[in-house]
Amino acid sequence: MKYSKNNQIFGLIFIALFVVSCSTEEQPAVSQVEFTESNTEVIPSSEIDQIILKSLQESGDFIWGNQSDELIWSALIQSDSILSIGYQASGKELVNARIGLEAVDSPEMKEAAGKIIGMISEISSKQSTSNLRETDESEIHEDLPYLEIKVSSLEALQNLREMSEVRYFEPRSYEFDYSLLNDNQYARISSDSGCENEPQAISGSDFSIITPGAKASWNYDQMGISQAWSQSTGAGITVGVIDTGLSPDQPSLNAWFNSGQSSGRTVQSFGTYKTGYWWWKKYDGPNDQCGHGTAMAGVVASPRNTVGNAVGVAYNSNLISVRGTSDVIFNSGNEKDGVAEALVLLGKRSDVKIISMSIGDLFSNSKVADAIRYAHNRGKLIFAAAGTSTTFTNWVGVIFPATMSETVAVTGVKEGNGYQRCDTCHSGSQVEFTVVMERSASNTKPLTTALYSNDPSTVGGSSVATATASGIAALVWAKNPSWSRDQVLSKMRSTTDLYPAKNGEYGYGNLNAAAAVLIN
Repeated sequence: MKYSKNNQIFGLIFIALFVVSCSTEEQPAVSQVEFTESNTEVIPSSEIDQIILKSLQESGDFIWGNQSDELIWSALIQSDSILSIGYQASGKELVNARIGLEAVDSPEMKEAAGKIIGMISEISSKQSTSNLRETDESEIHEDLPYLEIKVSSLEALQNLREMSEVRYFEPRSYEFDYSLLNDNQYARISSDSGCENEPQAISGSDFSIITPGAKASWNYDQMGISQAWSQSTGAGITVGVIDTGLSPDQPSLNAWFNSGQSSGRTVQSFGTYKTGYWWWKKYDGPNDQCGHGTAMAGVVASPRNTVGNAVGVAYNSNLISVRGTSDVIFNSGNEKDGVAEALVLLGKRSDVKIISMSIGDLFSNSKVADAIRYAHNRGKLIFAAAGTSTTFTNWVGVIFPATMSETVAVTGVKEGNGYQRCDTCHSGSQVEFTVVMERSASNTKPLTTALYSNDPSTVGGSSVATATASGIAALVWAKNPSWSRDQVLSKMRSTTDLYPAKNGEYGYGNLNAAAAVLIN
């Protein structure tokens, strides 16, 4: 995430599913003195989590903006005390359709940010028992209209609530206890494969050998993907995958990316995820330390060559992998930062047409939502996973950011007649498309590339469904390179199984790549 350090209060300000918690890196920054001097009773995290759980059960989401100042303050000081504040110019409501299109370094926006920081600084200077001002720990994002600042005062939150310059404020790093989702403390929202992506011995009945020696997953024929390749292979289209990175040990996504029938394209890797404390962090690099990102990149764009590995849906597309998170759930503050920066990075690139996000969190985050809108408002077609859980927790509906109207929510279903979601997949009214990705009898999942080796692995859940849908979109866009995002999406929708009807759990149903690439 690009920030500018803010050392002055007034004057010009340059505007700049497997859970692995990062809480050990983002410790509370409020002193015991500040705790004891407060006249407000702190709501314990256990009670906050129960409020979150109740909201999830009743509405399917949890919105910090709907909560009391006391609850937000309690969550704030029990995490890292950093508050994310979305802002706007005074008297000018910043609508979602303008996020990222209006200059955040305009005089009006600078003034709004300065006013917010000045108010918090004034309260801090009156209440602080040390020489460290809270504005010495503030940062303003260069591209998105939000700032982050250390806050320990309930009065500051109450004042923010009344300011016309404030769009939202919420704790940067508070983490919900996922074990509360049921009585099993080990049950987690996760990818079906989590961070395991080892090569496997796969039955010959679960793939077909295609020239010049690649393996096509068993579900490709059922999704019309194999049939679509006579019309389009994704050439000329760049897909950005925001996930856990790309393994340097998987040659199919590195040195062999341009080989066989997949020559003449590019692959790039970036890392926007940082480790460390909020006030001192460093980038952790683009390399996949989990396995999930490599699997998703493989589903989208693994090459069609002679080595016998799994072939991607759009095996001639360009690929950009961005390591924005350490695992499939971006629930820590650092992970939210990384995902937001990844969206900005891809949003800025004119060559990127499609963004694939087989990651998410249980409930909404306004900072990441701003970044989603930033990319969407630049014409990117964003696919997001509806959610994957253990079988004990998949009562949870569609997760964020697949809940947003700016994304296209995808989930996975089993093969066969009718619609039966995969054993660990989420579904709901926000779902747009489904992908066949689980065998009814054996529960076998589709093929993809492993962290290393020329032997494929398998991957499941709504994760693989989302990556598959992103690859199909690349096939459609490559066939019609002059089309807009809306035209591509319309073509995909009109050739689905259930169109024009829309099911309350499965949207327009299964995609049909072969039909989608045909010219009307």
